[in-house]
Amino acid sequence: MGLMDYLKTQFLEIIQWQDDSRDTLSWRFPDEDKEIKRGAQLIVRESQTAQFIYLGQFGDTFGPGKHTLVTDNIPILSTLKGWKYGLESPFKADIYYVNTRLFTGNKWGTANPIMMRDTDFGIVRARAYGTFDFKVVDVKTFLKEVAGTDDHFRLDEFADTMRSRIVSVFTDALASAKVPVLDVASRYSELGEALLPAINPAVVSKYGIEISSFIVENVSVPPEVEQAIDKRSSMQAIGNLNDYVKFQMAEAMGKGGDGGGMANTAAQLGAGLAMGQQMMAAMGAQQTTPSAVPPVIPGAGGIPELLGTSDVAKALGVSEADVLTTLEKGELKGKKIGSTWRVTKAALDEFLKS
Repeated sequence: MGLMDYLKTQFLEIIQWQDDSRDTLSWRFPDEDKEIKRGAQLIVRESQTAQFIYLGQFGDTFGPGKHTLVTDNIPILSTLKGWKYGLESPFKADIYYVNTRLFTGNKWGTANPIMMRDTDFGIVRARAYGTFDFKVVDVKTFLKEVAGTDDHFRLDEFADTMRSRIVSVFTDALASAKVPVLDVASRYSELGEALLPAINPAVVSKYGIEISSFIVENVSVPPEVEQAIDKRSSMQAIGNLNDYVKFQMAEAMGKGGDGGGMANTAAQLGAGLAMGQQMMAAMGAQQTTPSAVPPVIPGAGGIPELLGTSDVAKALGVSEADVLTTLEKGELKGKKIGSTWRVTKAALDEFLKS
């Protein structure tokens, strides 16, 4: 072997990483104790970044392209090595290649329930899991805080290292956003996208990665909170119980005037009101509900043709003073005989339907 052949085996002239895997995040070039020759070619492919490290300190960073390693191209390394007159002789340095492409479909999840403070339910325990897509945007921070000195850092190692960190960032973002538990548990499909502006600043500064998509696939809360959510949804579906009962009463009065029919209607309304009162009590509602079933107004045929103000008040479930006010305004049609008001059944039916 000639001298030139010997020197070629001792010095690195071409440095490159031909990545044929889909799960490698960073890779240290194996120098095999060889020195880098002055003028050596550094090849960096698309979705790659090369980072020089000398004695534990970050040197120069190279993006995609073909780079000739001379003094002008490695100013930081030249300073670290103390080259007063520039690069003249071979040198040694660690070279890490980092994959900067997008890594998709990475799973995250809470190993233990996370504690959430909610205005409605107080402290609530919740579990969550989903997926996220990410890419490395700050090579130095990523190597320092995530990959470390690993010579071949893969996705499975990343998952082990980052799982708890991602959950911690998610929890912090959720707390700062003050999202109600009701929305967390029922609208988690929108939650991840809404939290991205709060998540990304943290992961970029701490770990050098950017999350392009954060998907919350499921959020589960304790059974008692689920029951409270179901009850609240039921109440929202029913709406205003008083309006509902009045509507049903008007419908029943408009369909028939026989005593038996009105008696059945009253019984049905009583059952409905009793059920409504139970639901309101279960939800801890602070509104007043009727405590008794509206009585059937006595008289021939169930409801007399001419009603007094007390009869109208009972039929409507309001005070007699309210009936008098309504009559004076003309909203309820009636006839004043002396100092006493009388209302026909037809006029009451028309008022209830209005």
